[in-house]
Amino acid sequence: MEVILLERIERLGQMGDMVSVKPGYARNFLLPQKKALRATDENKARFETQRVELEAENLKRRDEAQAVGDKMDGLSVILVRQAGDAGQLYGSVSARDIADSVIAGGFKIARDQVVLDRPIKSIGIHPVHITLHPEVTVTITTNVARTQEEAEVQAKTGEAMKSTEEMENIADTEALAAAEAAAAEAVVAAAEEIFEEGAAPELEEEVAEEAATDEAEEETAES
Repeated sequence: MEVILLERIERLGQMGDMVSVKPGYARNFLLPQKKALRATDENKARFETQRVELEAENLKRRDEAQAVGDKMDGLSVILVRQAGDAGQLYGSVSARDIADSVIAGGFKIARDQVVLDRPIKSIGIHPVHITLHPEVTVTITTNVARTQEEAEVQAKTGEAMKSTEEMENIADTEALAAAEAAAAEAVVAAAEEIFEEGAAPELEEEVAEEAATDEAEEETAES
């Protein structure tokens, strides 16, 4: 079937192009969505008389979409899902799920504007395209994780937390680092308090030597 495109269609043509498509594609998508007209003599004449108006309307919609796209570009949405230790989801994340998350983020889009070849079925960071207009597409980040905390780690590292053990190891490392920092602060505070009370200069040297000895012992133990 031959149709006249009323807007740009990816891999098909630009507005005003007359193209040949499968009848089912035309009847089920292009014609009901008002993206094309049947290429009859009457419609050809009608399109030519309205071309300037249609092009102006398309330009207006494109500019509006671009303004939204500038705000949306780089958006990251978090979807918390249950998953196994290998990172496979118990279920999947669909285009509708992503659209709902984008809407919750303050943007108005429809499910069919989310370009997703297949549902997301694993933990991790997934780039997803959003088509705001036939000529305007932006990329957002879909952060799929078991928990909010896991999503935050993935956002920082850019890598998927495939297993809960990885998350526990990171938590243990952060806790150890926090404890070491607190202990160091306590030593400094105690030393400052002693010096403020008029401790002998030799005491300062002794504290420094003890700290150096402790550090050397730790390095030997780690090696």
